[in-house]
Amino acid sequence: MLRTFVLATAFAAAATSAFADGHGKKTIVEIAAADERFTTLVAAVTAADLAETLSGEGPFTVFAPVNDAFAALPEGTVESLLTPEMKGDLTNVLLYHVVPGKVMAGDIAMGTMAAGTALADGTVCITKSDAGVMLDDGTGTMANVVIADIEASNGVIHVIDKVVLPGNAPDC
Repeated sequence: MLRTFVLATAFAAAATSAFADGHGKKTIVEIAAADERFTTLVAAVTAADLAETLSGEGPFTVFAPVNDAFAALPEGTVESLLTPEMKGDLTNVLLYHVVPGKVMAGDIAMGTMAAGTALADGTVCITKSDAGVMLDDGTGTMANVVIADIEASNGVIHVIDKVVLPGNAPDC
């Protein structure tokens, strides 16, 4: 936990030095760093050295798991992923939560579609129904979008309740 706190503090400091665009909106990184629901995500982005990338021009659509989503992973998973030896795996997990471009919830058609992720050859299934928007990584577990359309200067954040994992081939 101390490592998570130190990494989150470093990420927050980096985010504070980032500039918002001329419209006063913050970047994806700044928004996440300022929200206590994302301390684990912030620590992971810092450990993977993705803060600068996700502060860049974009646009990006980030499906951002809350702390409880990371806590629901098998015991020791998060701690293991935050070690320097697992940086590649951590980066892959995080990039699997990023879709290039800015996709607002209203832009998603009803039904199920495949969406390419920032992870090379990564695909996630996005389903929109009357119940809301959900993501499927091919494991059968659905991540629900619990808060949609948090606009940033370089894209949009959709808050999800589960961590989606690469490595499966979802059939969309």
